[in-house]
Amino acid sequence: MRHLIWIIPLMPLLGALVNGLLGSRLLKQLGEKQGKLVISWIACGTMFVSFLISFFSFINLLLRAPEERVLVHTVYTWLHIGNLKAEVSFLVDPLSCIMILVVTGVGFLIHLYSVGYMWHDEHDEQGHPYPSYWRYFSYLNLFAFSMLVLVLADNILLMFVGWEGVGLCSYLLISFWYRKPANAVAGMKAFVVNRIGDFGFLVGIFALFWALGGHGVWTVNFREMAANAHLLADETILGIQAATFITLFLFLGATGKSAQVPLYVWLPDAMAGPTPVSALIHAATMVTAGVYMIGRLNFLYSMAPFTLTVVALIGTLTALLAATIGLAQNDIKRVLAYSTVSQLGYMFLGMGVAAYTAGIFHLMTHAFFKALLFLGSGSVIHAMGGKQDMREMGGLRNYLPITFWTFIVAWLAISGIPPLAGFYSKDEILVSAFSHPNPIFPFLPKLLWLAGTIGAGLTAFYMSRLVFMTFFGELRSEPGEPHGGPLEPESHEEEDAHGGPKIHAAPRHRRDPHESPWTMTYPLLALAVFSVIGGWFGVPEFLAPVFAGAHGGAPHAAAQTVEHSAGPEMALMAISVVMGLVGIAAAAFLYLIRPELPGRLSARFSMLYDLILNKYYVDEIYEAVFVKGLLRLNAASARFDLRVIDGIVNGTARITAAFSAFNGWLDNTFVDGLVNAVASGTLLSGSRLRKIQTGQVQSYLFAVLGGVVVIILIRTFI
Repeated sequence: MRHLIWIIPLMPLLGALVNGLLGSRLLKQLGEKQGKLVISWIACGTMFVSFLISFFSFINLLLRAPEERVLVHTVYTWLHIGNLKAEVSFLVDPLSCIMILVVTGVGFLIHLYSVGYMWHDEHDEQGHPYPSYWRYFSYLNLFAFSMLVLVLADNILLMFVGWEGVGLCSYLLISFWYRKPANAVAGMKAFVVNRIGDFGFLVGIFALFWALGGHGVWTVNFREMAANAHLLADETILGIQAATFITLFLFLGATGKSAQVPLYVWLPDAMAGPTPVSALIHAATMVTAGVYMIGRLNFLYSMAPFTLTVVALIGTLTALLAATIGLAQNDIKRVLAYSTVSQLGYMFLGMGVAAYTAGIFHLMTHAFFKALLFLGSGSVIHAMGGKQDMREMGGLRNYLPITFWTFIVAWLAISGIPPLAGFYSKDEILVSAFSHPNPIFPFLPKLLWLAGTIGAGLTAFYMSRLVFMTFFGELRSEPGEPHGGPLEPESHEEEDAHGGPKIHAAPRHRRDPHESPWTMTYPLLALAVFSVIGGWFGVPEFLAPVFAGAHGGAPHAAAQTVEHSAGPEMALMAISVVMGLVGIAAAAFLYLIRPELPGRLSARFSMLYDLILNKYYVDEIYEAVFVKGLLRLNAASARFDLRVIDGIVNGTARITAAFSAFNGWLDNTFVDGLVNAVASGTLLSGSRLRKIQTGQVQSYLFAVLGGVVVIILIRTFI
């Protein structure tokens, strides 16, 4: 089985290359419909093959003893410099196996969903053709390939290749509809913010390599690093304990990739891309990279209690901050975006209290219900002709039955209602936060649990608000006129001759919302099933060997937690469930029973409402403090370059030109003058001597005779 591991990332790479290089030709030679079908088969087929091999790898691990659940396949030696040896080598253990199942399984369903969603995406709002279909699937396959390299990497250098790959692909897909400036800006924002985090990640890698190298261990391999991590116990870097220094910088990289405070601002703007892209980023690929990285390097983080405390605090702050912002958002995708930021905060909370199994468990269950929520929102947007404002929706349960019922499953799962998947994983984190002692701040565990429990109630409230505003009540506006398929906000609506959207007001022209095609609904059904049963899998026990050596990493299995009905764990779980039910009940009262109250409350507490609606003005603060400052620095640098650097260069050029002109004058006047004078004298003397040459023999004889006479006279008298 180990010899097939390399095919898992290879298949989506092949799909990306084939569609990227031949996609346009396939459309021209086979026609649009057949060409798109072939492109779809290539993209989805390669992902499905990767999923099958991942599944068989999982079965292979299950059949082994827990201590033998490791498969390694080396493709070739990448670098071999002195004692350093870096290989293109792939590792399948319980941790990476969970990840590849999520990436390939959920990724395949998103690819299948994309077939229906992107089928008619041919022109932008100005009518310009997009080379979108083959380009989209090429990028999507490349995204999956990069994430698979990241999670399968057997060393930190290869992980960094995948790490940068997902960053590049996120830029390409977020700004996929690049003709709209806002989309291009969103892609650039994601790219730049992630570069800040990647700087920290690189510093952490170099520091780790240097610290181990100081003890003669020159390696980038995870297993060799783990075996020699004890050497860092007494090591310091710049006066800071080495493990703390390294893990803090690595965590900076995680805050960028996984959208944690303060580098979370790019993720909500990532909604500019197609909805399936949002699902892939938020559920199966990029944003989970930071959580996975901490899980993979758990042997380092367990040696740095201060870093773990920082991770837990940042995760909790992010979970609460994003949850409160989600309370006031009206764009359906933005609500889901902030819910992702919040749920990632819970994962980091789990990692910060050394509950690594709980954090990865929540990563897996979150992938199921968050992908379902995003794909369900895409189905809603598709039915509404591109509208994303929930205030214009309502009553869609009557038009989109499959979307509605699958969305209900995901809503209950993220709200932490038993026995759905989100209940088990979220409560594992909260119980671990409550029970894990903190050596630095003894009171912190209870505070973290309280904040996490409040966040659970807020999550249930804003997700219930989304469901009630979207699917209940009456439809508050007619769907927009589709421009040919997948629609995004204000980007695919045509204008009629009167300047308004092409929606005919006459009843006979009314266009009711309709359910999505099977390529979009089948993935919803599959994800709904996993959102129900995902918490029943024995993931904590399966992951136990990976984290066996980590302090605090012993798993609290969900099944064991339920059995302890008489203990404090059951009480903590009950409180969490009650908070979720309270959040649902509060949203039902405000948006179903008394729908006029939200408007009154927002008017009465307008300052607080505006603060939350505008996301605490964090983007504006960043704009004022960093962006404008950097732009001013950029302008000052440009002026310095033009006036000083270019001035020096241009001044030097002018001096050189003047000196060259002076040298030219000297050369022309004196050197060339002397040469020309000699030449002129020679010419003059030559012209005078020419007169002697008459061509007459008598003259020559007379001259000879005269010469002889002169010689005789000289010899006679001298």
